[in-house]
Amino acid sequence: MQLTRLPLSLGLIFALSGCALMSSGPARDTTYKLTVMHTNDHHGRFWHNSDGEYGMAARKTVVDQIRREVAAAGGHSLLLDGGDVNTGVPESDLQDAVPDFKGMNLLGYQAMAVGNHEFDKPLMVLKMQRDLAKFPMLSANIYEGGQRMFAPYQVFNLGGLRVGVMGLTTEDTVRMAHPDNVGKLEFRSVISEAGKVVPELRQKADVVIAATHMGHYEDGRHGTQAPGDVEMARAVTGIDLVVGGHTQNPACMKAENVLDRAYVPGTACQPDRQNGTWIVQAHEWGKYVGRADFEYRNGEFKLVKYALIPINLKKPVTGADGKPTKVTYTDPIAEDKDMLALLTPYQQFGQDKLGVQIGSSDGKLEGDRAVVRSQATNLGVLIGRAMMDRTRADLAIVNAGGVRESIPAGAITYKDVLKVHPFGNTVCTVDLTGAELQDYLNAAVKMSPGSGAFPQLAGVALETTAGLASNIRVGGAPLDTSKIYRMSINNFQASGGDGYPKLTNHPSFVNTGFVDADVLRSFIANNSPLKVAKFEPANAGQR
Repeated sequence: MQLTRLPLSLGLIFALSGCALMSSGPARDTTYKLTVMHTNDHHGRFWHNSDGEYGMAARKTVVDQIRREVAAAGGHSLLLDGGDVNTGVPESDLQDAVPDFKGMNLLGYQAMAVGNHEFDKPLMVLKMQRDLAKFPMLSANIYEGGQRMFAPYQVFNLGGLRVGVMGLTTEDTVRMAHPDNVGKLEFRSVISEAGKVVPELRQKADVVIAATHMGHYEDGRHGTQAPGDVEMARAVTGIDLVVGGHTQNPACMKAENVLDRAYVPGTACQPDRQNGTWIVQAHEWGKYVGRADFEYRNGEFKLVKYALIPINLKKPVTGADGKPTKVTYTDPIAEDKDMLALLTPYQQFGQDKLGVQIGSSDGKLEGDRAVVRSQATNLGVLIGRAMMDRTRADLAIVNAGGVRESIPAGAITYKDVLKVHPFGNTVCTVDLTGAELQDYLNAAVKMSPGSGAFPQLAGVALETTAGLASNIRVGGAPLDTSKIYRMSINNFQASGGDGYPKLTNHPSFVNTGFVDADVLRSFIANNSPLKVAKFEPANAGQR
């Protein structure tokens, strides 16, 4: 289904700008104050977590307070998002992120970048979300049939200061989203498209902001990933500020080109700067609201101060009774009553559907992003074994980007499973000769640690020698190049997702239609209580 492309209406042109777009520009010798608030990678977190952290209700309290403060000082504000509203929490996923977009409307967002996860569901869902949003979804580099699918930018007139906001989306979307959803789309070079749009926008705006979903890579070292914000800022002159997303880290620097990987919530954050462009990113999930206060005077755009405001983030401490507890890093933030009234019915609906226990485990099943994308984990093995069990496969390979959450020790609900597998991918099989399997494993071991392509293995053990898979053992036995092996993967990988070799055209390829979350749910239910020791990576090579 195509997204209907409409010309910019007067309503969109004037939306949220407060006055007509056409202006002679800012007055000479006058100081204009602009505060840019930003978030990114929301991923369905419209509700606070079990510790009371983040959530849109507390976020609204902070945003409203900043708006009042800025207005009282004679300034203007913008609230922008770096994309990926979709995918990550079952209550949101079940409802196509409707509560999240309605919450963004109530928060008063003024523009957002289109993220790669906006394509996780069919285009008809994205169209519904775009129609629901009362703010523009921007991307200059997504094309359909030779035409841009989204508006490339929006210009806001803020008391005479013209601020242009341009949107850009990672080129990796074409291999990260399911091909059925993006197969007819082009994700053109962000650097090339920005190089075209920025000069055009400079004719209409005094300040140019790029709302991007491309990633912030330390010193521009993006590895096998598509170019990110640093690379674009170095290549394209004329961007004052990048409000980013995708890599889901606080873009706080401890030195030039050196990221502060140990950033502590509530402490000072120095944003990155490249080629005169400030680059900010507010981690993920609404954990922070970024606040950048600028002054514009006679053509000079100056950052006055910057902060990441933690939204009820907590740290573990020892309580007065000697027992472990958690306290907020900064003063607690009350939840906005209007936002709670809007979101409570959606949260309750999801809870009713997902809260039923399906099994249990005697330990944590590790799926945390920083771990599962860099090393083998017991959850990776469990998922692979579940796929093998359902399809009678000899081995399974799971892209780490398809594992979105850990499963804590104790009772396991279907909600826990859907947090692990929120995409609704299906399980596929392909029968490969040992030689073909050797080639596929050679490709798998080249996937960069830290990326969503990093392989989690089950039923197969191997070593890596000179960048190739070696000493391969399937089911405990050495690989036989003439034998036929059945491999189980998800349809995303089979279609070439994350850069894996495409297998959908292989004569033996079968899409079973089994949804990955349901496969994992059934395996957990049938094998509970789970003993996590059985799924340790050291045992991954066994059937």
